[in-house]
Amino acid sequence: MLGQVDVWPADHVAVGVLVGGREAASHGPREHVFAWASITKPVTALATLIAAEEGILDLDDPAGPPGSTVRHLLAHASGLPFDGSAPIARPGQRRIYSNTGFDALGEVVVAAAEMPFAEYLRAAVLGPLEMGTAVLRGSPAAGLQGSLDDLLRFGAELQRPRLVAPETLAEATSVQFPGLVGVLPEIGRMEPNDWGLGFELRDEKQPHWTGHENSPRTFGHFGGTGTFLWVDPEADVALACLTDLQFGPWALEAWPKLADDVLADSGSVQGHSG
Repeated sequence: MLGQVDVWPADHVAVGVLVGGREAASHGPREHVFAWASITKPVTALATLIAAEEGILDLDDPAGPPGSTVRHLLAHASGLPFDGSAPIARPGQRRIYSNTGFDALGEVVVAAAEMPFAEYLRAAVLGPLEMGTAVLRGSPAAGLQGSLDDLLRFGAELQRPRLVAPETLAEATSVQFPGLVGVLPEIGRMEPNDWGLGFELRDEKQPHWTGHENSPRTFGHFGGTGTFLWVDPEADVALACLTDLQFGPWALEAWPKLADDVLADSGSVQGHSG
């Protein structure tokens, strides 16, 4: 079932399935180090949530443009553009996907933790989850590199959280600032374009990069290097994928099919590896 990725036009593809927080199947070079691109954002978000639980910052602290908070930055609702420091909307007015916003989050965590962001990320997330190959090289928005093994460890944390309270993750994967319209990068305008705190929410979006059979509660993220991670709480299934091919039309054709096949076969993939 996972072998279908062998016909994808990428040079390297590694995929893995989690069921109930445990690996159920995998295919491809597990230890190959890929650029995760924007899958970095949910990892940065988890570090920010940990900082909030530690009490060194609050999600409603001012951050970013005037009137914006940490929560706005996490939810792409601060008004900051994709790139650039000048806001293009008022906080809470539109859903504007923003790399700059996540760079600003990194600065907030740096100030609160009094250490470089990469060090805090290692101490709070990468180390405790034993993500041994994962390293941040550059932006908190898109600078992580790592293996499939490490992405699966992160996915397992999202299915069975240990680093944050389940209530915190539930808040992070629920709609923040409901009703905001915006563009889902590389896919199109969504009304509404629902996000949680660092996690994109499937809801009723069409078209979408997850499967037709994914529940509306599905959350996750995809990256411009042809990478993604989604978690479907209703099915209790997660799917992780790393490639070295730029996101494009090929992905919108291939990814939903893989997702639907994984969900259809989730009962039988347990205990098998390809």
